[in-house]
Amino acid sequence: MSDPRYPIGEFVLPASVDPAQRMRWVDEIASLPSQLRAAVEGLSDPQLDTPYRDQGWTLRQVVHHVADSHINSYTRFRLTLTEECPTIRPYYEERWAELEDARQAPVAMSLELLEALHARWVRLLRGLPETVWDRTLRHPDHPGVLPFDWLLGLYAWHGRHHTAHITELRRRMDW
Repeated sequence: MSDPRYPIGEFVLPASVDPAQRMRWVDEIASLPSQLRAAVEGLSDPQLDTPYRDQGWTLRQVVHHVADSHINSYTRFRLTLTEECPTIRPYYEERWAELEDARQAPVAMSLELLEALHARWVRLLRGLPETVWDRTLRHPDHPGVLPFDWLLGLYAWHGRHHTAHITELRRRMDW
């Protein structure tokens, strides 16, 4: 791993996305809560309060960030499904990670939230007709119009990305 910020590499949308790829991404979103729970299983509070890299968030902040981010993502999906090419709102994730709950709350709170959120999100995704995947959105941090597939692929990657932050630190520290 050359860059600890991106233990699985940066997200790149494939040139073409077919229904099978979409379902693989939905399956990754479905499995994220249990994979994240397994990644932090048995860690002590001092371990959870260890940054995954120099100048990085603690493992606790990573878990809470995933919940924050995926709440936003769920809303972004619903906006894209119900509006014509919506501009989705970014947020200051680094500021959210510094709030008291992200720095101090038990990770179980966010793990439970993710289980419920992902159950609902996956139900939505698995029930979508193929025709909705031609929808588009805008994101102020990314130029132009983005395909709906970008959003799905990004959040499937996002869960694996942050889980790898935890599992890579555990591997390095032999926890």
